[in-house]
Order: sequence, then structure tokens, then C-alpha cells
Amino acid sequence: MKELLIVFHSMTGGTRQMAEAAMRGAATEREVRVRLLHAAEARAEDVLHADGYVFATPENLAAISGIMKDFFDRTYYAVLERITGRPYATLVCAGSDGSNAVRQIERICTGWRLKAVCEPLIVCTHAQTPEAILAPKRIGAEDLRRCEEIGAAIAAGLALGIF
Repeated sequence: MKELLIVFHSMTGGTRQMAEAAMRGAATEREVRVRLLHAAEARAEDVLHADGYVFATPENLAAISGIMKDFFDRTYYAVLERITGRPYATLVCAGSDGSNAVRQIERICTGWRLKAVCEPLIVCTHAQTPEAILAPKRIGAEDLRRCEEIGAAIAAGLALGIF
């Protein structure tokens, strides 16, 4: 059985909703085991065991979150040259832009020689004040549907052996 690993971090709930939506979409594929792990809990062994990945992060100060960075720092060299060619997708919950967070994940995944299998999804909450930035987020149904589609597509590709 193939395994899809979804690694996420979320402070205000937005990214968690996106990761859970991707998990729901992926869970429709019976041939794929889906694991959802908080970035603080994910280990190199989890990365090595998986056949594909979804990385979900908030945009914090125009970057991936510190806990996502910590995940990549802790796992990068332990799995380097051992996961080449595996598929991945990126989800970003952003307050204004999100493109630099995407760029950071792309650079890391390029080093791992992973294969992006869809365009990164950036959901912009337009949170611009300290109160709005720190407030709990609610991701809209259309954006959650898009996250579900990404999860379903990568799981289907794993099940069919396309990736």
C-alpha cells in the first residue's frame, strides 16, 4: 500500500483546515494510506516511509513558519538522496502573498529532488492587522474544495503508479 504524508503547521487554524481537507480528498483513494502529522512531530523516518507528500504551512513574515523550517532542518540530510523523484504538493495559508513561502518549499524540494505534481495552492486570508493576523482563521468552502482536489489527485497518482 502506498503512503501519502501530509506535514503541516498552523497557529490560527487556517493551515490545519487546508491540510485536513487535503487528507479528506486523499482518503477517498482506498489504495493509499494517508498520514497527517504536525511538523513538530514529523521525523525523518516518516518522510522515508512515505511515497508522496503534501507540505502545508502558514506564511509567517514572508516565509514558511519556523516550525515547518525546523521540520525541514531536522529531516533534510537524513533523507537526502533517499527520496528522489517522489511527488509533492504545497499548500500555503497567507495573509497577503505567500509566494516566498512557496519558493522556500520549492528550493528544499529541489534539493531533495522531489517532483511537484501540481501548482502550489496559496489561500490568502488578507489578514493585515495584528488582531486579524492572530485571530482564528476560517477557510472558505471553495478553497477547501481545492485542497481536497489536490489530496485526491496526488493519492490517485500514487495508487495508479503514475508518480
